[in-house]
Amino acid sequence: MQKLLTTEEAAQILGVSEQFLERDRWAGAKIPFIKVGSRAVRYDPTVLQAYLTSRTHGSVSALPQAA
Repeated sequence: MQKLLTTEEAAQILGVSEQFLERDRWAGAKIPFIKVGSRAVRYDPTVLQAYLTSRTHGSVSALPQAA
């Protein structure tokens, strides 16, 4: 089993701030996380990679259109 990442480590990998990840969790968690105990939050590096892959597009025209 891989080591789970802290919010700081996940933020570095994703290229976002820790505050961005905190807001994401409060807003419905588009980026999957793991709650360990009553307070600790961790991220699975395999799941983060899958998230990044799902968000990768070949061109701007391939992006979903806003309604």
